[in-house]
This record gives sequence, C-alpha cells and structure tokens, in this order.
Amino acid sequence: MAKGNYPPNFGGGMGNMQQLMQRAQKMQQDAMRKEEEMEARSFEAAAGGGMVKAVFQGTKTLTALEVQPDCIDPDDPEMLQDLIIAAVNAALTLAHETKTAEMDKITGGMKLGL
Repeated sequence: MAKGNYPPNFGGGMGNMQQLMQRAQKMQQDAMRKEEEMEARSFEAAAGGGMVKAVFQGTKTLTALEVQPDCIDPDDPEMLQDLIIAAVNAALTLAHETKTAEMDKITGGMKLGL
C-alpha cells in the first residue's frame, strides 16, 4: 500500500477498541448482577383455577407446592398429577421467560451464552 493510502477507518482505532472492551465488561457485570437478582426472585404459577400452585426460586428450585384439598380426589389421582405438572411447568416457564427478557434488556438481544 502506498504511503498515506490507508484503508478506511473502521471504528477509530485503539481508542474505540478500548471503549468497546469497557462496554463489554460493563455488560458482563450488569448481566452477572441481574443473574444474582433472578436467582433471588420467586416465580409462582397456578393451575386448575388456583387449585395447585407451584413456587420456584430463580435457581429453578421448587420452594413451595400448594394443593387445595378440594382437588384431591382419591378416585382420580391423574387429575391431581396433571395439575401439579401444569403448575410446575408454568412456574418454570415464567422464570425462564422473565430471565430471558431481563438479560435481553442488558445485552440488546445478543445471545452471549449468559
């Protein structure tokens, strides 16, 4: 390349690279903080019109399961099983979707493996 005939400036050189690295580091710190927040939160969902409720910690640990006595039918244990499964899955889905939405706010939707 001839002297003075430089390629186009794609971002302003090392100064911009340093800013980019600082922004990435801040994003990572924010994501870690949000991860801790999410792990401390509880997520509750119900099934059967509130007959069964499941509560999960953000760590995906089941912390409570409430079953209303009215929905316990000894002749139909499958119904209770289905309600429990539905409540547990709904609470886990809520936790996952909330975490994803919160992380997307930080990362601008980039999937960074966080």
